[in-house]
Amino acid sequence: MTARFRRVRLPRPRSLGGKLIWMLSAAGVIGAVAIMVMLAAVITPSFDRLEEQAVQGHVERTRAALREFAGKVESASRDYGDWNDSYAYMAAPSAAFERDSFSVLAMANLGMDGMAYVAPDRRIVIARWVDQAAGRDVPAMRAQLVKAIGGIDLDAQLGPRSSASFYIRLGDRLSAIGVARVRRSDGSGDPRGFVLMARAMSSKQLAALVQLPAVIRSDTQGTAWRMTTRPRTLSIAVPIAGADGRPVADAAFTVPRDLTLLGRQMLWLAVGGTVLLLALMLLVLTRIVARLVLRPLARIERHMHDVRASGTMRVLREERRDDEIGSLVTSFNAMLRQLNDLSEQLEAQSFRLGRSESAVAVMHNVRNALSPISTILSHGLIQPPVADRALLDRAVAELANDDVVPARRRKLAGFITAATQAASAARIERMAQLEIGRAALHNVLDIIGEQQQAAHERPPLDPCDVTDIVARNAAIARYSGEHSIAFSFPAQPYWVLANRVILSQVIGNLFGNAAESIAARIGAGGQITVTIAEAQHDVTVTISDDGEGFDPATAALLFQRGYSTRSHKSGGLGLHWCANSMVAMGGALRLESEGPGCGAHAVLTLQAAQAMQASAAA
Repeated sequence: MTARFRRVRLPRPRSLGGKLIWMLSAAGVIGAVAIMVMLAAVITPSFDRLEEQAVQGHVERTRAALREFAGKVESASRDYGDWNDSYAYMAAPSAAFERDSFSVLAMANLGMDGMAYVAPDRRIVIARWVDQAAGRDVPAMRAQLVKAIGGIDLDAQLGPRSSASFYIRLGDRLSAIGVARVRRSDGSGDPRGFVLMARAMSSKQLAALVQLPAVIRSDTQGTAWRMTTRPRTLSIAVPIAGADGRPVADAAFTVPRDLTLLGRQMLWLAVGGTVLLLALMLLVLTRIVARLVLRPLARIERHMHDVRASGTMRVLREERRDDEIGSLVTSFNAMLRQLNDLSEQLEAQSFRLGRSESAVAVMHNVRNALSPISTILSHGLIQPPVADRALLDRAVAELANDDVVPARRRKLAGFITAATQAASAARIERMAQLEIGRAALHNVLDIIGEQQQAAHERPPLDPCDVTDIVARNAAIARYSGEHSIAFSFPAQPYWVLANRVILSQVIGNLFGNAAESIAARIGAGGQITVTIAEAQHDVTVTISDDGEGFDPATAALLFQRGYSTRSHKSGGLGLHWCANSMVAMGGALRLESEGPGCGAHAVLTLQAAQAMQASAAA
């Protein structure tokens, strides 16, 4: 059985192409399943929430329509209640008032089916129910209205209000009731009873109000709205509250589940489209990987076999590619050229030898990078507090005292506010200084790490923005001495081909030398100006200062190991190391000055990144 199982087990691909195709297929299947689960987890709940919101909207609109319908009845009853004629009628009922204001025409104009005046002792003064279409009284409905009024405590129903509305059932009909106290037109006078108006509501009227096929049902169940879910529809019942708050009927309607059905359709369309898109992507990726990766790798492998068989270090014909394969071919050809080019070997050996004897120069760079940190810490230690803590505590304690006069309280509040703002400003300044110190410390770590990494290899050259490197070192150099130095440099980026860490050390060393020169000549603040000029293949960076300068005849001696123009300064290794580093990166460094007291110019020449890339492509 074990042998049979081994025969049916899928073989593992051994070639890189087979492995890539297998991994892409597995990733596609897993991705399709994951996307299906994700879409189901996102789309279905989202549309369920939308459906819940739509149902809640239907319920709220139904309740609003019922309130509006009852509110109109209440408004009509309030108009009759706050009326001098009604107030006089309740004191002395008259046939003239009943003929003018209680007629069928008057009730039709009001849109009311029933109407009654009730004395404070709940005695019916007059009541009437009319059929507006036929223009006649309906005694049976009047009797039901009078009976319903007898079962309602109108005074308790109104409470402190002057009017109220609610729904009652009169037989098999639902009616909206509006009741108001009978007062004078200006609202004065003791109430002399109540005026009550009723307006029947049919299912047709309810459907017109909620704009849904709604019906009124008497088999209400509970005070909360209910919903019955079916595959394609939702049946919703909204209870209609009576005078005592208990429901007297339900407003029932059925709505289609458009959102749920739309969500399901979107889910299946999204799943199907995603699976199809993944399949197309896998097919395209398979062909792209074969053309861009597998075929070039096979060509490199065949060339390596030819080189090993023939012993001839022929370079591989390069194709114009800027990706990893192009970099691999370039590196492979560079390796072959290095094996045949003795001058390249001698140059690399000379560079490594210069690296091995520059340990002291590295310490010089570390010293320059650590100098801003020492200055920042010293500045922080000697800086006095922005406010006396004891005085601030006394001000807070005095402000908490309720006996403090308002003028004194305002002064104390102003003092505390000013102290708080000063502390906040000091904290912001301290954080800015610490950020600069952290950048300087990172620079130290980069110097040490780069030296360890570069002990056995040439420095890697990559495109880097020399303007950004100048800006970073300028921010650090501001704290490298005791005097304030103003820096000026361009904001436009200039891209050069260099080692970012080594170039940063070179510029940092030159800034440190310029700052020392300014302090030696002026004894106060000075100016360091950086200009950058871009030629066709080179970028020239000029660092100018207004320091003590030097004799032009000694310019060549400045790059010698251990030489220094200032006897009170130790070192003499910075410019020696900077010059060697610039040569190692394919650039150059020279120093210029018009004489002592005239300042100095450090001119760095670097390879332009665009020119090198164009040269490599050619």
